[in-house]
Amino acid sequence: MQVSAGREMRMKSLLTNREREVFELLVQDRTTREIAESLFISEKTVRNHISNVMKKLNVKGRSQAVVELVRLGEIQI
Repeated sequence: MQVSAGREMRMKSLLTNREREVFELLVQDRTTREIAESLFISEKTVRNHISNVMKKLNVKGRSQAVVELVRLGEIQI
Protein backbone atom coordinates (compact mmCIF):
# COMPACT_ATOMS: atom_id res chain seq x y z
CA MET A 1 0.00 0.00 0.00
CA GLN A 2 1.42 3.37 -0.99
CA VAL A 3 1.35 6.34 1.32
CA SER A 4 0.56 9.69 -0.28
CA ALA A 5 3.26 12.37 -0.07
CA GLY A 6 1.02 14.61 2.06
CA ARG A 7 0.24 11.86 4.53
CA GLU A 8 3.89 10.86 4.72
CA MET A 9 4.86 14.46 5.55
CA ARG A 10 2.26 14.57 8.33
CA MET A 11 3.66 11.34 9.78
CA LYS A 12 7.20 12.78 9.97
CA SER A 13 7.97 15.07 12.85
CA LEU A 14 9.10 18.63 12.32
CA LEU A 15 11.37 18.38 15.35
CA THR A 16 14.41 16.26 16.05
CA ASN A 17 14.24 14.15 19.20
CA ARG A 18 16.55 16.58 21.02
CA GLU A 19 14.55 19.64 19.93
CA ARG A 20 11.41 17.95 21.25
CA GLU A 21 13.12 17.20 24.57
CA VAL A 22 14.22 20.83 24.89
CA PHE A 23 10.74 22.20 24.17
CA GLU A 24 9.02 19.68 26.44
CA LEU A 25 11.20 20.98 29.28
CA LEU A 26 10.70 24.57 28.17
CA VAL A 27 6.92 24.29 28.48
CA GLN A 28 7.45 22.96 32.01
CA ASP A 29 8.84 26.43 32.78
CA ARG A 30 12.44 25.23 33.03
CA THR A 31 15.26 27.72 32.53
CA THR A 32 17.92 27.30 29.87
CA ARG A 33 20.35 26.24 32.61
CA GLU A 34 17.92 23.67 34.03
CA ILE A 35 17.27 22.23 30.57
CA ALA A 36 21.02 22.01 29.90
CA GLU A 37 21.66 20.24 33.20
CA SER A 38 18.75 17.88 32.70
CA LEU A 39 19.90 16.86 29.19
CA PHE A 40 23.65 16.96 29.96
CA ILE A 41 24.33 19.55 27.27
CA SER A 42 25.59 23.14 27.38
CA GLU A 43 23.32 26.15 27.72
CA LYS A 44 24.60 27.31 24.31
CA THR A 45 23.41 24.03 22.77
CA VAL A 46 19.98 24.51 24.35
CA ARG A 47 19.80 28.02 22.87
CA ASN A 48 20.88 26.65 19.48
CA HIS A 49 18.09 24.05 19.53
CA ILE A 50 15.53 26.72 20.41
CA SER A 51 16.87 29.01 17.69
CA ASN A 52 16.78 26.23 15.09
CA VAL A 53 13.14 25.47 15.89
CA MET A 54 12.23 29.15 15.71
CA LYS A 55 13.81 29.31 12.24
CA LYS A 56 11.97 26.17 11.11
CA LEU A 57 8.67 27.71 12.22
CA ASN A 58 9.55 31.22 11.03
CA VAL A 59 8.66 32.76 14.41
CA LYS A 60 10.45 35.40 16.44
CA GLY A 61 10.25 34.12 20.00
CA ARG A 62 10.14 31.06 22.22
CA SER A 63 6.51 31.63 23.14
CA GLN A 64 5.47 31.91 19.51
CA ALA A 65 7.38 28.69 18.83
CA VAL A 66 5.56 26.91 21.67
CA VAL A 67 2.16 28.12 20.43
CA GLU A 68 2.93 26.97 16.89
CA LEU A 69 4.28 23.57 18.04
CA VAL A 70 1.13 22.98 20.08
CA ARG A 71 -1.04 24.03 17.13
CA LEU A 72 0.85 21.60 14.87
CA GLY A 73 0.52 18.79 17.41
CA GLU A 74 4.29 18.54 17.86
CA ILE A 75 4.17 19.07 21.63
CA GLN A 76 1.51 19.15 24.33
CA ILE A 77 1.19 21.45 27.30
